[in-house]
Amino acid sequence: MTANELREKFIEFFVSRNHKEISGKSLVPENDPTVLFTTAGMHPLVPYLLGEPHPAGKRLVDFQKCVRTGDIESVGDPSHLTFFEMLGNWSLGDYFKEEAIAMSYEFLTSGQWLGIDPRRISVTVFAGDDGVPADEESAQVWQRVGIPRERIYFLPREDNWWGPAGETGPCGPDSEMFYDTGKDACGPECRPGCGCGKYFEIWNDVFMQYNKKADGTYEKLARRCVDTGMGIERTSAMLQGKKSVYEIEVFAPVIAAIENVTGRRYGEDENPDRSIRIIADHVKASAFMLGDEADIRPSNIGRGYILRRLIRRASRHGRKLGKEEAFLAGPAEVVIGMYGKYYPVLAQKRQQILDELSGEEARFLETLRKGEHEFEKLLPNLMKNPQKTIPGRVAFRLYDTYGFPIELTEELAAENGMGVDRRGFEEAFARHQDLSKQGAEKTFKGGLADNSEMTTALHTATHLLHKALHIVLGDHVRQMGSNITPERLRFDFPNSEPLTQEQIARVQDIVNQQIQADLPVKMEVMSLDEAKKAGAFAFFGDKYEEQVKVYSLGDFSKEVCGGPHVEHLGVLGKFVIQKEQSSSAGVRRIRAVLER
Repeated sequence: MTANELREKFIEFFVSRNHKEISGKSLVPENDPTVLFTTAGMHPLVPYLLGEPHPAGKRLVDFQKCVRTGDIESVGDPSHLTFFEMLGNWSLGDYFKEEAIAMSYEFLTSGQWLGIDPRRISVTVFAGDDGVPADEESAQVWQRVGIPRERIYFLPREDNWWGPAGETGPCGPDSEMFYDTGKDACGPECRPGCGCGKYFEIWNDVFMQYNKKADGTYEKLARRCVDTGMGIERTSAMLQGKKSVYEIEVFAPVIAAIENVTGRRYGEDENPDRSIRIIADHVKASAFMLGDEADIRPSNIGRGYILRRLIRRASRHGRKLGKEEAFLAGPAEVVIGMYGKYYPVLAQKRQQILDELSGEEARFLETLRKGEHEFEKLLPNLMKNPQKTIPGRVAFRLYDTYGFPIELTEELAAENGMGVDRRGFEEAFARHQDLSKQGAEKTFKGGLADNSEMTTALHTATHLLHKALHIVLGDHVRQMGSNITPERLRFDFPNSEPLTQEQIARVQDIVNQQIQADLPVKMEVMSLDEAKKAGAFAFFGDKYEEQVKVYSLGDFSKEVCGGPHVEHLGVLGKFVIQKEQSSSAGVRRIRAVLER
């Protein structure tokens, strides 16, 4: 079963069980400021898991593009990926464990769907702790559908608990499904979740049935939700009997394109094979980032830094394969062709993706040339070191100033009979990461910090700001990102020049006039076409459901939005713009507060 067949069967199954198919969202999470990218299928649905009604109803199904960056250095082994897709089905206060588990079991084992031998399926459930009992309810449901007790494992919190998005909020036990690959057990304690390879995780059903309170205790939720996730690539590899996700058909054409431009053949030697896997993954992730609705571009901070790092790592591994000039656009074009049916925005942004990728790669190759030149300048003094070791701080300066990878420094050092103080480099790099992390926490990440009263007020004020900027600057203004905490709002929008003091004052006055008028806030559910005809703004491209929520602020502003809002504007207080500055090339940023 191919990845696309798995995707289509999953959607078909849950639609036949009265779920509404919804669109996947941007790689930039609108509702979680704690992460740079959408790392799980649940991210776009956070407001609805927290209680907001979804315009499509209570039963939903989708596929979602995701990026995880914590394991970039592990990408290249047979299983780690930066970019991947998640399948998910959702119950927002509708069915719970009985139906969720029964549907999971049917989809996995029925010959009409995946047809997995039920004798090869084991499951895990939460063992209980901290005042929360063991999930005996899920275990009993699994027994009723056909899983014997000896293949139901009770595991601790680190294995089978889904925590709240922040310090407090909805959370609960999960139940994970595993496929027995047939390998011998690694020992008497071998069980699902063991890293020996005998058990392969297929699916995860999360049961949000508790609310974690500020004092650390848990209370039962009146409105319980189900959130599930199945990885397309990993499950496809299992269904096809492959040892690696890189062997399935969504990687084969990309790997073939890399073989074509490098002249290396995959499967002949593990060292070049690892480089080919890294290039394949990083090109795919980079193409999706560059082709995202949120317009991610290479830069030195936040998401742009991750994108730049992926492109440069892919380019460096091309160099290890003997490719001295830019080449990543070719494999990227294959990615666009493969996924365009499911993510039309890739095809729409095809030329932008290829241009940005080629430009960044060309700049990096020039950086490498400069780094090599700098190394040659340093070499005479380095050779005088009787220990024949390049200090870690020097290696890090080459990396930090010239973008010169430590691996290349080690290669050049070895060619000259020297080593590199890798520990010293790692220590310098760790200090740099700490500083970067502190800086990243201060940069734009997108979305709402929480659903508190003040955050809700500032979110409503963002609608006023958006419309006021339209009035003052023109129709080119659109939201390119926002970050809202209980203390302030940040709003990014395209504009070629800084705002004048007169323009800032006018925007501020327009917003405050609407607040003083105490306009009512009204929500309506309608089709996207109806919303557009009514003149509603839409924030992030064309990724919307058939039915959307439209918030009207009197007759002043109308926007498609899923976040929380006040009921009337008079409660907002005084709107004050604190700062207007550049966010990136051609993008301005406004920071504002409400004085109550």
